[in-house]
Amino acid sequence: MKKLIYFLIMVNIFVIGLANNGMPEFKPPIPLPPEITNPENGNDDFKVPDIKTSGEDIDGEELRYLEKTYTVMMEAKVDVYIPLEVITDIDLETTIIGNQIKEIPFEIELNRKPEKQNYYSVKYSESVIDIDNDGKPDTYIHSPKYINERISKDNYVKIYGENISKEGKHKKTVYITVEVGE
Repeated sequence: MKKLIYFLIMVNIFVIGLANNGMPEFKPPIPLPPEITNPENGNDDFKVPDIKTSGEDIDGEELRYLEKTYTVMMEAKVDVYIPLEVITDIDLETTIIGNQIKEIPFEIELNRKPEKQNYYSVKYSESVIDIDNDGKPDTYIHSPKYINERISKDNYVKIYGENISKEGKHKKTVYITVEVGE
């Protein structure tokens, strides 16, 4: 009985061995980049020099005798400066009837709180706007001179209905930037 079990185990090992040798090798689904230091791959541009631990090293025309080699661990700290940016999109909609004067408040949110007080200001691509293109300015954007908080709440748009001569829905795009104060 022992001989029969031993014989079956040997047959299984032999069959598994043939099955593994007979299967084709699959290529990886993502092509791997060639090694940087292997000149056999045709990549001679990036050769990493060998680090010698003993013996002689020729540096230009000088012959240096290496006494010891060291591994140096270094730490680098970097200060990253992220500029102030406006991160809100502002959409204002209102209805003006006749000679009505409307004041619409809005908030401007920055990506962080300014580190200096009374230094940064908000600039608009246009602060006096002729919304209906009739030649008379009718919309004014007001903001504080400096922005000192992450969210500026003292901003408003003032619309004078007496200067609007064309009826209908009017759209205007105004760009907002943060600039260094003078």
